[in-house]
Amino acid sequence: MLTSLALIFLLGMFLSGIFKKLKLPGLIGMLIAGIIIGPHALNLLDSSLLGISSDLRTLALVMILLRAGLSLDINDLKKVGRPAILMCFIPATLEMAGMILLAPRLLGISVLDAAIMGTVVAAVSPAVVVPKMLFLKEHRYGTDKSIPQLLTAGASVDDIYLIVMFTAFIGLAQGTQIGPTSFLPIPISIVSGLFIGIASGVILSIVFSKFKFSDSAEVLIILSIAFLFVALQNNTPVPFSGLLASMGMGGAIQRQRTKIAQRLSTKFSKLWVGAEILLFVLVGATVDLSYVGAAGAVVVVVILGALAFRMLGVFGCLTKTKLVMKERLFCMMAYIPKGTVQAAIGSIPLSLGLSCGNIVLTIAVLAIIITAPLGAICIDLSYEKLLNHEPSPSPSPKLQE
Repeated sequence: MLTSLALIFLLGMFLSGIFKKLKLPGLIGMLIAGIIIGPHALNLLDSSLLGISSDLRTLALVMILLRAGLSLDINDLKKVGRPAILMCFIPATLEMAGMILLAPRLLGISVLDAAIMGTVVAAVSPAVVVPKMLFLKEHRYGTDKSIPQLLTAGASVDDIYLIVMFTAFIGLAQGTQIGPTSFLPIPISIVSGLFIGIASGVILSIVFSKFKFSDSAEVLIILSIAFLFVALQNNTPVPFSGLLASMGMGGAIQRQRTKIAQRLSTKFSKLWVGAEILLFVLVGATVDLSYVGAAGAVVVVVILGALAFRMLGVFGCLTKTKLVMKERLFCMMAYIPKGTVQAAIGSIPLSLGLSCGNIVLTIAVLAIIITAPLGAICIDLSYEKLLNHEPSPSPSPKLQE
């Protein structure tokens, strides 16, 4: 396992550096590194590491969502208002609808299979979007209209919604009856996750203010609680989102103790350097290129067609807002990337023996390969042109002296 970890970090950093030199997002290099050393190519990764790769990807995702929460100002989201809620559901729903319209006609599958495929493909990747939005927030691009905060929140809730929908459609494919109550887990998991996360953040804020801990100790405490949230998510009869609870906990600490949150966010930024490599190399390792070669151009057309529906949904969410056309265009492009959810659930229909298993996995793999680099490139190349740049606050006269 140690050899595998060394390969992941060394090759991931090397290829990431090359792509950055080419003015392209480093995550493309990390994905390629995973494909090269993964089980479907050179097969250099230890099987025991691959067995826990899902947990490791979740660990990395928890880190970035905690960092997002520690940087998320609730007042900014309140200023955004209605679009912040709509962006959590409307773009994903329209992309799902696009898949249901296109896939049966172009791929010859059933409407139910297309719905399962839609729930897999429609999830935006917080692992790609959130770090980009944190960079924009730190460098004050789009912050005058809270665009990074809007996209961060939407990308996090979007996944919860689609995973619940995926579970419902999988149950239907296995013969389980679904009704209105089948979708109750969506609001329950969101509300319970936020409530427990915010309550935990408030309690931690009080503890950190009354007792002296080092920043490193506080990071370990927060991480440990976040891991317990994720474990609770998988072992409780009540629908609960551990990832959303993690972000809510960070947001509560930011609101209660801003200075503590700023210090902790810096610590998490340093941890993210390694976690990012681990996340994207392991996502790349899930990619089976044999499915890609057999897919054909029509599958690409289906992915891009459904993506057009998503972009239309983003545009609709932002109508009657203060965002001008170029800012809406940026938001549409920023919601392109896929990766985390597709890697996590893309193979489940196949493992369950469903007839759509192979095509769903193929679509999931291609969606990662096409949209993760495309979305990252679009964000990197466009933010300076499409978003307003707020100057940094002027230092006080005393500091100027």
